[in-house]
Amino acid sequence: MAAATRASHAKGDKPVLTPVALGAHKAVPLPFNAAKLPGLSEKLLTSHHDNNYVGAIKNLNAVELELDKVTKETPGFQVAGLRERELTYANSAFLHERYFENLGGDGKPAGDFAKALSTQFGSATRWEELFRATAMSLGGGSGWVVIAHSPLTNDLRVVGTSGHAPALAAGAPLLVLDMFEHAYAIDYGSAHAKYIDAFFANINWAVLDKRWQAASK
Repeated sequence: MAAATRASHAKGDKPVLTPVALGAHKAVPLPFNAAKLPGLSEKLLTSHHDNNYVGAIKNLNAVELELDKVTKETPGFQVAGLRERELTYANSAFLHERYFENLGGDGKPAGDFAKALSTQFGSATRWEELFRATAMSLGGGSGWVVIAHSPLTNDLRVVGTSGHAPALAAGAPLLVLDMFEHAYAIDYGSAHAKYIDAFFANINWAVLDKRWQAASK
């Protein structure tokens, strides 16, 4: 966050908008060395990033440019279709970014977010049990598992979705797991339980703590 924006927030002013130009979203590179994540191969990670994530960015840009052409004369079904695609590609792009960003760690829970999870769900064992069960329920299909902070109820919730579009209303995604087959099939085939184990072993808790600090403010 820029210094001017931080100062504006400190004074209680409305935050300054920093919109991305239509059709100008840029892919973010992997934030870790793809050859050094135990249990997740470089081939898998680079394919996932370069094909699925970058593809979502490209499609989001294309849809935004089409939406920019909409007028009052545009048929409603075209507008509805474009809006649905915009939401799908935007969520795919943003969730992929958070997924990759929360990898690259040693998987050992630490920090305030780990404490918050134990407070919310009763214990570290319980939140992990719920998260894993949700992930297993999506194995062999598609979807996301997210632990999100809800500013509406000021709590943490486990969210499981079968696609890109469903989400927790106004929720901030903190821990993000991709359960689409493209996230694990190269390494594990249909053995999604082993992929979930590998994910947990690579969670970057320092990143999660930063997200939690931002969301809890």
